[in-house]
Amino acid sequence: MKKWLKYIIIALFIAIGGAVFYNKVYIVKSTFAITKPTKGDLLVTVRGIGNVAAKNIYTITAQSGGEIENIYFDEGHWVKKGDLLLTIDPVDLPMLFDEEKVALSKAKHDVQTAQSDFASLEAQKTLILVTYERYKKLLQQKYVTQAEYDKADSDLQNIDAQINASKAKIASAKLEIERLKKSIEAIGAKLKRVKIYSPVDGYIISKDAEAAQYVLPSTPIFKIVDPKTLWVVANIDERVADKVELMQKASIKLRSQPNVKLSGNVQRIVAMSNLVTLEREIAIGFQTTPALFYINEQAEVNIEVAKYENVIKIPLNLISTKDGEKGVWVASSNNAHFVPISILAQNEQEAAVLSGIDENTELLIHNADNKPLSNGMKIYR
Repeated sequence: MKKWLKYIIIALFIAIGGAVFYNKVYIVKSTFAITKPTKGDLLVTVRGIGNVAAKNIYTITAQSGGEIENIYFDEGHWVKKGDLLLTIDPVDLPMLFDEEKVALSKAKHDVQTAQSDFASLEAQKTLILVTYERYKKLLQQKYVTQAEYDKADSDLQNIDAQINASKAKIASAKLEIERLKKSIEAIGAKLKRVKIYSPVDGYIISKDAEAAQYVLPSTPIFKIVDPKTLWVVANIDERVADKVELMQKASIKLRSQPNVKLSGNVQRIVAMSNLVTLEREIAIGFQTTPALFYINEQAEVNIEVAKYENVIKIPLNLISTKDGEKGVWVASSNNAHFVPISILAQNEQEAAVLSGIDENTELLIHNADNKPLSNGMKIYR
């Protein structure tokens, strides 16, 4: 083969390779997607991770010791206020209660009998007193003997003694009535304690005892959550927690329902920070109680701490830093240029731009296939 033909073939290969590189590599790497800023409202949010809890969780305990006779509900059950949750074996309390009631009836009868006897004695004393006064006058006139007068005096003293004894009997019977009333009241209170009722409309989140189990006073048996007080207790970084205020709106995403956004608002801001995590505890209440929830389930919250209306917005991933300045890469004709911007506010997706660009600015979207941008470099769209 002639020498000049070799050079022609080599040159042809170089030209083809250059064309392929230019079209398949250079142009591809220098071709950028273009977008423009949008105008609208920007919500600035503070994000936190927490767990589902409740302001009011009632621990239901045994009010008296004994064996659980019946237990009527289980974990995951809804209960109404006043529902009977369980009963504890009262042993001999009902029998003692009935015995004391019988004794009370007898004591009341004894009082009535004693009062009747007292009235009879008072009537007898009236007659005896008349006789005594008459004998006393007759003794002075020497119409009766001393012995007769002494008998009349003895009868008067005897009836007074009987009256005093009757008074004491009435007082004793009345005291017995009061004692029995208090005893009946105490036994009745004990009988009430063997039946435990729900204090609230709620949802049972735990059950720690079973039928036939012996429990001591104050032994926890149920935990009932008031669903109206359900909230997410989230931990917020101290650096942004100062922006959070009571009643600010928030969105909640439960781990079991990641595609469902629930509405809520800030209901509590704990005054102390965690010394280890440097976070502050914030409680976000649900606007509407979710139909299905789990206490301690993980949840993500986004609290709306500010709202900027009718501002120029750009995606956060378009912002770059060059020579210590924040800015964006823009397309000017067929060249790239870095433009510094002033950011008014931002959330996790967007930033509101105060100055540097307008609604008509063409922003370059850089991806992994593009070559690094530099001021003045030629670009394709």
